[in-house]
Amino acid sequence: MLNQHSGHQSRTLNSVFLDREVQLDLFFPEDLMGNEKLNLLLLNDGQDAEQMGLEEMLAALYSDQKIEPLLVVAVHASAERVMEYGVAGIPDYAGRGARAGAYASFVNQELLPYIAAFCGMPIQGKKGIAGYSLGGLAAFDIAWKNPENFDLTGVFSGSFWWRSKDLKENYTEQDRIMHEVIRQTAGKPALKFWLMTGTEDETADRNKNGIIDSIDDTIDIIRELLSKDYSRPGDIFYYEMVGGKHDLKSWAKAMPAFLIWAFGR
Repeated sequence: MLNQHSGHQSRTLNSVFLDREVQLDLFFPEDLMGNEKLNLLLLNDGQDAEQMGLEEMLAALYSDQKIEPLLVVAVHASAERVMEYGVAGIPDYAGRGARAGAYASFVNQELLPYIAAFCGMPIQGKKGIAGYSLGGLAAFDIAWKNPENFDLTGVFSGSFWWRSKDLKENYTEQDRIMHEVIRQTAGKPALKFWLMTGTEDETADRNKNGIIDSIDDTIDIIRELLSKDYSRPGDIFYYEMVGGKHDLKSWAKAMPAFLIWAFGR
């Protein structure tokens, strides 16, 4: 049961789907009375929460009354990160992401019920899932395929390049996996999207258009969403960080903006 003396707890959850123990860090406001509308954010690559300064960041946002009561569950990745993150059921050309379906099952069928039991109070607010790089791709995919469990997703420098063909195998932009999943999805999941890239995320430029691939791939995700009749900025928020790199420092700098967008007062 959450109480006013709590702020941060570390827990371990044994997962049948992943066949391992999953380390969790849980962050929540210290002054919950029990009748607030609690929000939830699942954060991939939760092992980086301390280095990001997440606990201090949340404390500052609460102090400034910028966000509603929020439970953040930072889920540590394992040594099998590149196998457990990705697009469920569709490994990339190198076989990476082969266990992404198992990770999605862990999130939906084990972690969410565990969180409900841990809270001792219903999560009546918004539910989101977020991540960085490959963890961002996984967050997007999980939210996209499970809108009954999530209201929003946040993706920092997402690995939307994730592709079914090597660049040397007659690759075309149609071979990007998440873009194709969006195209093949019937209907329009009830979700909102916060997407961030940095102008110095990388230097690669596959199509030689003068725009780095991470920006191209993210903008093309937005185009796919717009084709589904989502709107900007109502449903989709895009933040292009000038000077932003593919690193924790850039993502930490962007995180408060995401939290306020997602759970702001």
